Amino acid sequence: MAPIGAVLLLGFLLLAIFGPALAPYDPREVQVNEVGIAKRLEPPSAQHWLGTEATGRDVLSQLLVGARVAVLVGFVAALLVVVIGTLIGLCAGYFGGWIDVVLMRLTDAAFVVPTIPFVVVVVAVSRPSLTSVVLAIALLFWRSSARVIRAQTMALRERPYIKAARAAGSSDVRIIVRHLLPNVLPLATLYGAVGVQAAVTTEASLSFLGFGDPSVLSWGRMLQYAFASGATRGAWWWVVPPGLMITLLVLSVYLVRRGYEDVVNPRLRSRA
Repeated sequence: MAPIGAVLLLGFLLLAIFGPALAPYDPREVQVNEVGIAKRLEPPSAQHWLGTEATGRDVLSQLLVGARVAVLVGFVAALLVVVIGTLIGLCAGYFGGWIDVVLMRLTDAAFVVPTIPFVVVVVAVSRPSLTSVVLAIALLFWRSSARVIRAQTMALRERPYIKAARAAGSSDVRIIVRHLLPNVLPLATLYGAVGVQAAVTTEASLSFLGFGDPSVLSWGRMLQYAFASGATRGAWWWVVPPGLMITLLVLSVYLVRRGYEDVVNPRLRSRA
């Protein structure tokens, strides 16, 4: 299944890059017929492959443009999650003592915070934008990776080569960067994939609730517009495509993550 996930993920990456150029119409322009009347809630046709929405805008064009937002938020937030979680896990696991206690109590506090309400509060307090959404996601989803990387670091710091490096006079920073970081990167990458999934679904949820960036068009905002106009049942061509795209993007990342996990985990390979 991993090759299927890789193909899907590559397709989404290409869609994020070239989607706006492939859009047949301006996603914000109202389409009108021969007599100048807006084409509101028209079903799929030869002119509009996915129909139009309540104001007469082309659904396919909105879908293609929205791909960039989903991919951008997902991967940027995941990168921040990996960086924060790896730094905290490495410092807590290597130094131990009061540093470990403080960082792990901070991690425990992060586990208590509910995800969606926290992100909603952060975005509502700051100016709604993609930057605030990404930062809010990154401030919360590092917690699981930090704990796992801490445990891995605590096991690695007792290895003979770490003790030999310390006896040879290597500094703590050098030991962490040259010896510990390369060994925890596979775990960090796995949690980065989890961060992509969480970021995509969280951004879609925020946009659906009306807390997304009002200046950009995303799949979650398409669903929010459809729900607000009362067209969630009648205009299936407006609701199904963005929901399906969110599902396929999350599924592709999951399949790639499972394939990568089989590669880096020998136990999973032996079971297979």
